[in-house]
Amino acid sequence: MISSLVIVFREMLEMALVVGMLMAATRGMPGSRRWIGLGVLGGVIGAGLFAVFMEQVESSFDGDGEFLFNAAVLMLASTLIAWTVFWMSRHGREMAARMKQVGASVVEGDLPFTALAIVSFAAVLREGGEAVFFLFGAAQSLSGGGWVLLSGGLLGAVAALCVGVLLYLGLAKIPVNRLFSVAGWLLMLLAAGMASQAASNLVAIEWLPPLIDPLWNTSALLSQESLAGELLHVLIGYDEAPSALQMLVFSGSLAVMVLLYYRLQDHQSVDRVRAA
Repeated sequence: MISSLVIVFREMLEMALVVGMLMAATRGMPGSRRWIGLGVLGGVIGAGLFAVFMEQVESSFDGDGEFLFNAAVLMLASTLIAWTVFWMSRHGREMAARMKQVGASVVEGDLPFTALAIVSFAAVLREGGEAVFFLFGAAQSLSGGGWVLLSGGLLGAVAALCVGVLLYLGLAKIPVNRLFSVAGWLLMLLAAGMASQAASNLVAIEWLPPLIDPLWNTSALLSQESLAGELLHVLIGYDEAPSALQMLVFSGSLAVMVLLYYRLQDHQSVDRVRAA
């Protein structure tokens, strides 16, 4: 029971936090919940199919299929989250000022609803597929029957969802005019962490060089297996013993996103001055 609880909690934590941040960042946008919900539903269906064919996926590419799948999904999600942040930097202020008029933007197709669906889909697909796969492995050594596995998994899922809800409620209390800035930084850190995890998967199968491995080891200060370590791993891609390449990818992608984020805001400020 404990093993299935920990497995499901760890795998569902990322999807719960990603969905919670997306819901908080798009609070008040008509239709955003529907698109995020469609992404989650698609991810659940995809995770089920992925679990069924997990053995074939894992054995593909000389046994490296799972790492390549994870790297591809992480890079896709990272790119789309970054694009969503850039959209927020251009439209956040006007939405805070006239939230009731967002319906017109939705009709014009300006809002990144497709990206929201794909990001939530990718998070649920990756973590849900891995959760089912690991549960199958745990079931092989289980002596208490299927109900023990199921009850532990359900408790882990509930615990992960509670963490996601707490994050959403915390962000939801932030005034709308500041929410986009806070959510933007959180999403940029999340995107950079996903990019570094994608690099880690490619380093693991020797598709990319680690440069220095490990660059450091902070397991004595903050273990990746602890609750705080798990949360930081999900939110910013924390690794207790990262390679130099992981840190280069994290810092480089974050620097590029921050630069583009503030340049877009500067252009927006200039446009508002000219319009005045």
